[in-house]
Amino acid sequence: MLIGATLGLALGTSVVVWARGDGGAAAGAENAAATRPAPAAKARPNPLVPRPAPQSIRGVHVTMALASIPGKLEEYLALPGLNTLQLDIKDENGEVGFVPSAVPFASRIGAARRYYKPRQVALLARRHGVYLVGRIVCFEDPVLSRARPQLAVQRTDGSRWVNHAGLGWADPYSRDVWRYLGDLAVASAKLGFDEIQLDYVRFPTDGDVEAIRYPSQTSTPPGWVIAEFVHYVSKRLKPLGARVSADVFGLSATRDLGIGQIPRRISRYLDAIYPMVYPSHYGPGEYGLDDPNAAPGPTVAAALGDFNRALEGRRTKLVPWLQDFSYGRTYTAAEVKEQIDAAAATGADGFLLWNAAGVYTDDVLTYEPIVAE
Repeated sequence: MLIGATLGLALGTSVVVWARGDGGAAAGAENAAATRPAPAAKARPNPLVPRPAPQSIRGVHVTMALASIPGKLEEYLALPGLNTLQLDIKDENGEVGFVPSAVPFASRIGAARRYYKPRQVALLARRHGVYLVGRIVCFEDPVLSRARPQLAVQRTDGSRWVNHAGLGWADPYSRDVWRYLGDLAVASAKLGFDEIQLDYVRFPTDGDVEAIRYPSQTSTPPGWVIAEFVHYVSKRLKPLGARVSADVFGLSATRDLGIGQIPRRISRYLDAIYPMVYPSHYGPGEYGLDDPNAAPGPTVAAALGDFNRALEGRRTKLVPWLQDFSYGRTYTAAEVKEQIDAAAATGADGFLLWNAAGVYTDDVLTYEPIVAE
C-alpha cells in the first residue's frame, strides 16, 4: 500500500579559478597563485544532526522486529497526525536492533542483530518530518547477564538471578554496564536518533528480590544510583546535541517504590520524562478509584497531577505513555481519547501510545483534545 523511497545524498561541486595575466606580470601572478592556499572545500552538511522535539509530541512505539518488515516503517511514518516515532535500540530481551561498529561489546556478547539500518531509518524519518526517539532498555538484559555473569544481578549463592519471566538483569551498580549503555546511546545519537530514551532505568521489581546480590554494590542508595547513571548518560549525550529522556512507572511520583526511580531527582538531567500511566496497571482503590482501568481519564489525570507537583520548577517535558491496548477490559478509541483529554487538561507536552503488537487505533493521533475551561 505504501511505497518506500530511496534516499540519496547530494554531492558537493568543486570550483576551479583561472588567473589571467600578460608577460612578466603573468608569471608573477602564476607564482603568487602557486603559493596561495587553495580555497577550503565546503563542508557537506550532516543530515543526521539531532533535531528539536515537537512542541506537542504525538507518537507511537515500534519494535525492532516490526521495523525489519519491508515497508512497515513507511506505513507507521505515514500515520495521520504522527510527528514522533519511538523505535527500540535495545529491547527487553537484551537484543540491539543493529550492529553498532562503535560498540563491539554488543557483538561480543551476542546482542547485536540486523533488524534495521539506523542511518536509513533516520533519513527516512527526516524525509517524513518525524522526530526519532531511540529506546534503550537499560538494566533488564538477559543477553548480557548470560554472557557476562560477573556483570549480572546474582543470587546470594552466586548464580544468575532471573525474574518471574525468567529474564536476567544487569547490575545497576556496575560501571562497566553503565559504559556499555552509554556507548550504545552515543553511537545511536551519531547514527541519527534525535533523542535517547532510557527504559527499565531502575532496580528489579518482580521475582525473588530477597535473594538478590549485586556484585558491584556500594553504600549508595538505589535512588542515587539511578540518578547518577542518568547523569552519566546525559553528560555523554549533551555534546552531541541529542536529547535524553527516561520512562518511569506511573506511580513513581505518587510514592517511593523502592526501585531507584525518583522523578524529581532524575529530571534535572533529562529533557523529558515519560510516565507509564496505563490505567490497567493500577490496582483497585488507587487514587480513590474503585477500578482505575474502568476510569482511564481520571486515572491519567490523577497520576499526571502527582508528576506536575514532583517536577514543579523543572524545565523537563512531561509526556505520558498512554494505553492503546486492551488488558482486563476492552479499550476502544473512546478510552484512548479520554486519556488524551486528561493528559491535555493537566498540561502534558503531548503523548506516546503503547501497544506491544504495534497496532494503533485509527484517528486518535489526529484527535484534538477537549479541555474544560
